[in-house]
Amino acid sequence: MKRIFVCLMMASAMTAQAQIARFSGKTALEEIAADKFLAAGNMTDYDHLLRTALTPAPKGYEPYYLSHYGRHGARYLLEENDYAMPVQTLRKAKYAGKLTPLGDKVLAKLDSMQKTTKDRLGDLTATGQRQHHGIAKRMVQNFPEIFKTPNLPIHSVSTTSIRAIISMMAECEELQAANPSARIFNDASKADMHYMNYSPSRQERGMGMPQMNVMRAMQKQQAMSDSLKHPERLMQQLFNDQHWVYLNVTTGSLMSKIADVALNMQSHDGDTWLLDLFTPEELRDLWRSNNLYWYLLYSNAPQTGGRMPWNQKNLLKNIIETADTVTQTQVSLRFGHDTVVLPLLCMLDLDGSAVQVDNLDELENSFRTYYLIPTGTNVQFIFYRPKKGKTGDILVKVLFNEREAHMPLKTDTWPYYKWQDVREYYLAKLAEQEQKK
Repeated sequence: MKRIFVCLMMASAMTAQAQIARFSGKTALEEIAADKFLAAGNMTDYDHLLRTALTPAPKGYEPYYLSHYGRHGARYLLEENDYAMPVQTLRKAKYAGKLTPLGDKVLAKLDSMQKTTKDRLGDLTATGQRQHHGIAKRMVQNFPEIFKTPNLPIHSVSTTSIRAIISMMAECEELQAANPSARIFNDASKADMHYMNYSPSRQERGMGMPQMNVMRAMQKQQAMSDSLKHPERLMQQLFNDQHWVYLNVTTGSLMSKIADVALNMQSHDGDTWLLDLFTPEELRDLWRSNNLYWYLLYSNAPQTGGRMPWNQKNLLKNIIETADTVTQTQVSLRFGHDTVVLPLLCMLDLDGSAVQVDNLDELENSFRTYYLIPTGTNVQFIFYRPKKGKTGDILVKVLFNEREAHMPLKTDTWPYYKWQDVREYYLAKLAEQEQKK
């Protein structure tokens, strides 16, 4: 334990630097001004993220096992009201003669979009399928020693969500095409939900932390979110009678709903016309609300005791325990949701994801959802063993959205870590959390 603590202290600065390095050196406003779709936060298209070249395998080593958890790809919005509310509001204004010519155009666009969503709420889109085909194709390109193995066993598990299942199918189609002899086992069952997408009871939420703390955090998030919405300019663009708007329109909600549809056009390869309604500053402020929500309820926030990610501890246990059973070249794939992959990132503290921020006004400087959990987010553990006739430790490296990531342990051969060190460190963290119950 002492050795692990020393390793943690020596690595903490590296992980913090790695998280900042993902940012491009720009402020969130500068990044969103350059690419407005980033303001979608957790709904940002995965393919907007940059990927970097991977470090070759250490001399005398070869990859033999890939273990993965990935979020489903791009999807439709989840609730009927996400599409219906702005259409109904603008239609009411049109009948009252209160829309500007621009308001008429916006109504027509939103109405057209809503009609395509019938019986599709939450479904994976063609963009989402394409994301997963691309991820799988690059897996094969990056690790042919694994994926070209004859009769390769691939164990692939999804949550019971249709969008996650279709995401799994897309990747497995690509892997089967690359290796027709691969033996792929697919599953999606409630039996696996205890580690694939665990739903804690009210008592378990926050790992025994008083529920009042979570409620306070949610109230804080709501208050800050309300303060970040400035719909006045947009309302003047859409309506010709601001007194009528005052009496009939929930302006902050309308602004948010229109922005949600506009930002989600990237999930449909749609145009950017609706985004032109918003300034970069307005989109940045709406994104800050999204960013705050995810930080307080799923990340290592001190406001919720740093315990929220550990609600998904069963996933980390499964990754470790499954790796301990592997003796041959094989693959473990898991497909789920942002509400699981973000806690995993924080439990692992990949690239400083477990950052703690006391002043929430400064959150965007070290925590940005569009880098952490875009649609298609994935974590890949790649295990390496000495080649035949060689000796040495089992090594592992982690790819976070297909970029080599830092873990909070010391290593002389980054991005490669000794698996025994990684295993001991995270098992100790899991034991520590169990003691906090």
